[in-house]
Amino acid sequence: MRIAWLVYRGNPHCGGQGVYTRYVAREVAALGHHLEVLSGQPWPHLDDPAQLVEVPGLDLYRQPDPFRVPHVREFRDSIDVREFAIMCLAGFPEPWAFSQRARRLIAARRADFDLVHDNQCLGSGVLGMMRDGVPVTATIHHPITVDRELDIAHATTLRRRLAMRRWYGFLRMQLRVAPRIPRVVTVSESSRRDIAAQMGVPDQHMTVVPIGVDERIFRPMPHIARVPGRLMTTASADVPLKGLSILLEALAKARVERPDAHLVVIGRLKEGSAVPALIESLGLDGAVEFVSGVTDERIVELYAEAEAAVVPSLYEGFSLPAVEAMACGVPVVATTGGALPEVVGPDGDSARTVAPGDPSALAAMIVEVLADPQQRAHLGERGRLRVLERFTWRAHAIGLVDMWRAELDEHRAAHARREAVGADR
Repeated sequence: MRIAWLVYRGNPHCGGQGVYTRYVAREVAALGHHLEVLSGQPWPHLDDPAQLVEVPGLDLYRQPDPFRVPHVREFRDSIDVREFAIMCLAGFPEPWAFSQRARRLIAARRADFDLVHDNQCLGSGVLGMMRDGVPVTATIHHPITVDRELDIAHATTLRRRLAMRRWYGFLRMQLRVAPRIPRVVTVSESSRRDIAAQMGVPDQHMTVVPIGVDERIFRPMPHIARVPGRLMTTASADVPLKGLSILLEALAKARVERPDAHLVVIGRLKEGSAVPALIESLGLDGAVEFVSGVTDERIVELYAEAEAAVVPSLYEGFSLPAVEAMACGVPVVATTGGALPEVVGPDGDSARTVAPGDPSALAAMIVEVLADPQQRAHLGERGRLRVLERFTWRAHAIGLVDMWRAELDEHRAAHARREAVGADR
């Protein structure tokens, strides 16, 4: 099959965007299919760079100049003008703008592709492709309605709440598009239920295929010594849904009993972030380190140095960080937010779990795990075994291919029915 894979923002360090795209592209190609990644900025890192088709936009949120004002020469058409205008009105235009550009590209290369797969762009241009007669499927990792609700709930001022509502204005478009896509893959039963309830996608349109990890990269490194008290997490520092503030509160409580407890965060602080002030107020200066822009190999080494990995999320549609930590043989302490119980398993088997949003419970569990080397060894061994049995990229790619074949069969059958009706007339 010849697949056009759409990713409106191919951030190479974001699980649902660049990381997911990279491994799907590799595994689908290994199964013998032709896949091209149509991506907006930032571009994903692909094992085969020839798979990348750049679909450039204005890149209005690029670092270190987010919300930038483009030079007049950068505006090429009405899509660019509208994209900039939406940003100026505090909206987030990338899903809409990318989908329109991708529709143009697909129309110009219609003979090159059998099917388009959309990675949670859900822009109106995707509906345009369907009206153009292009078979379309999609991945929805989890409903972004959850992100919106949590961001608004954590906004501390009326102005901030209004800004959040405006930022998430693109959701109105996604809520129109998602229910009309005939086949959707999602990554957990929890996400499936939430997508049906909050986005109106019919249950019969959805298939659950868990995502995975590259178990050859994310692996135990027994030759690297654990650092006493070292905790590790992968979290977007300024996204309430990821629960970093809860973890910082828990760390402060845990250090009462374990003064050596300290945290390495794989993530980057945004300019103007409230997290440094929180760290100072909790007395955690020197106990928290942020690491970003490092290779996968260095991340694996950091896991090997940790005595435990913590996933403090209030909600997860899946959780690549949890699976990566388990694959590295690191004991995991996680919440039960969203799909995390499906990923890490029951409490005490391959991970320890607590309710989301409870820093006292999280602190108590961290102290317990740090104090018990036998429990850590058990969790690490069971965690890696669980990953190898359930969560691989090859299995996810096979699930996608099966879905694509089913959609192409249905598309051809519908075309044959239309032709038969036309002949009867």
